[in-house]
Amino acid sequence: MIHLPLPNGRSMPALGLGTWNLRDNDCVAVVRMALQAGYRHIDTAEMYGNETEIGQALADSGVPREELFLTTKVWTNHHREKDFIRAAEDSLRRLKTDHVDLLLIHWPNEAVALEETLRALSRLAHQGKTLSIGVSNFPLELLKKAQALADRPIACDQVPLSLDHPQDALLPYAFQQKVVVCAYTPLEKGKFLGRRDLAEIGKRHGKTPAQVALRWLIQQGGIAAIPKAAGSLHLRENIGIFDFELTAEEMELLKAPRN
Repeated sequence: MIHLPLPNGRSMPALGLGTWNLRDNDCVAVVRMALQAGYRHIDTAEMYGNETEIGQALADSGVPREELFLTTKVWTNHHREKDFIRAAEDSLRRLKTDHVDLLLIHWPNEAVALEETLRALSRLAHQGKTLSIGVSNFPLELLKKAQALADRPIACDQVPLSLDHPQDALLPYAFQQKVVVCAYTPLEKGKFLGRRDLAEIGKRHGKTPAQVALRWLIQQGGIAAIPKAAGSLHLRENIGIFDFELTAEEMELLKAPRN
């Protein structure tokens, strides 16, 4: 596993499990399978409605808390300072932990001053209830605004990012600022996995198109990915990207614009 440095001296595993739309016993089972397969980075959110199940799976797993990297996110209806703090504390109770490793503002909310929401986020960090702070779905200019307003480094911006959605404006700035970009929907539900170049490159390395697409993201450095998987086969496929490297030519070929 590759680990990405964060501003507070900690690090984030470059591959994690996305849990959007995983519910009830299915969610518990998938998180357990993920942990058994070697995942240590689990991503959830207040809005997903599965923090209780994830907390149960983590508590039952026997994996020491210090080995886990746990991310959750606060939804837009809780951007006022007191509401944000209460929502985050509720998330901690559901997750059965006294802190998360990364707490994110899930989406921007223009109805509430960003300064107020960041004040709540920073307060939770000062209290040790999150070890790092970040944002999600923040375009470049809003990320810059958050950095200017926050009293501690923004560690991560979680955004849609894939071969088909390259985030060309955001990535160079984030890399320069050492803000980890976390890719959700990195495989776009499989919609581009039929590309011939993915198949050809995968054949050279003995890997699937999905593994090549994930490796392309991770190998750029400064990018984490949290693909969702609902079964053991895809869980193991997604994490099986750390025993090969793409050549510089392959990286450029995949990056090239497509008609």
